[in-house]
Amino acid sequence: MKGRRVVVTGLGLISPLGVGVEKSWSGLLQGRSGIRGITHFDASLFATRIAGEVDGFKPEDYIEPKEVKKMDRFIHFGVAASTMAVADAGLKIDENNAARVGVYVGAGMGGLPAIEHYHKVMLEKGPRRITPFFIPMLIINLAAGQISIKFGAKGPNSAPATACATGSHAIGDAFKVIQRGDADAMIAGGTESVITPMGIGGFNAMKALSTRNDQPERASRPFDRDRDGFVMGEGAGIMIIEELEHALARGAKIYAEIAGYGLTGDAYHITSPAPGGEGAARCMSMALKDAGMDPTEVDYINAHGTSTKYGDELESAAIKSVFKEHAYKVAVSSTKSMTGHLLGAAGGVEAVICALSIRDGMIPPTINLDNPDPECDLDYVANKARKTDIRAALSNSFGFGGTNACLLFKKFSN
Repeated sequence: MKGRRVVVTGLGLISPLGVGVEKSWSGLLQGRSGIRGITHFDASLFATRIAGEVDGFKPEDYIEPKEVKKMDRFIHFGVAASTMAVADAGLKIDENNAARVGVYVGAGMGGLPAIEHYHKVMLEKGPRRITPFFIPMLIINLAAGQISIKFGAKGPNSAPATACATGSHAIGDAFKVIQRGDADAMIAGGTESVITPMGIGGFNAMKALSTRNDQPERASRPFDRDRDGFVMGEGAGIMIIEELEHALARGAKIYAEIAGYGLTGDAYHITSPAPGGEGAARCMSMALKDAGMDPTEVDYINAHGTSTKYGDELESAAIKSVFKEHAYKVAVSSTKSMTGHLLGAAGGVEAVICALSIRDGMIPPTINLDNPDPECDLDYVANKARKTDIRAALSNSFGFGGTNACLLFKKFSN
């Protein structure tokens, strides 16, 4: 069912490359890595001692100081990036439109830092020392809840928790909410901050993380033969999306139009993609069908591209199965080579990147791509950003449990 047209009018971004949209975007175009040694905790005993931490972030710049202590870091990021996006969109939320503005912001793992901290407090000092804000600090939907409270957004409110596909599912689901007429504007995206002992230790136990500790900036290397796992990042990516006429009526600037959304399940394995990337392929095809677009109209794919052996190879295979001969003409890049993998925030961050790519006609590179995996033989925009007109950009997100989400953005024309 085709419904109302939906456009992107505001962006908010916090990443290991910086706080704020333009700071992160300029870093991406420069091919700069945000991966460093871990400072959030003493990682000296861990197999992985590197991550993409956010530097220079002050939650008090966006949240009342007395409210800051009631929230975990992933909520801080979500509220801050939403504040940026609402301001960028010039969106005023008041009693006249509050019920028509909603929030779909999710996280993959939520308040893991709060869980670890207050477990230690309980063991050392007893249960009476647990803060009454402990539960609201850690549950995933409190990012969306705190955002709605801050802005008085009373429309549809939800919080997807679909691992690494979370941010894309949040934006895609919000797109459908507007398309079917249940809201006129949505604050949508993902947020995450789990660079903690249990977070790093857990992924190390799965042997999922890179252990290239002596070369942090070169550790995330999607599609490269010498990759050895992903690098964890943190941050948030938020979009303001609106029904077209609503945006035009208030004179909003428009970054791009959301054209299509796909979501599928592999029904195969808890961590490994399905053989041949068939679930990912169906997801991309679904987004194209939803948009009524031909694969040849897509000029850029922001790949899931985590820097894991099977993930990168099977995503490449999926792209080839969907795009056929055009697969070798479409530009593909993984910005996780610079930001690391932001888990539940990744889809939100990469959706923002797609909108910026369309706005500026610039494709950020895949850095550290020195020796391409023979199974990964597409145009991955190696090591240097590329200037080119982008008619449409596809953002891929694939999560543990075999959950897939694809967002298709196109250049806006009325």
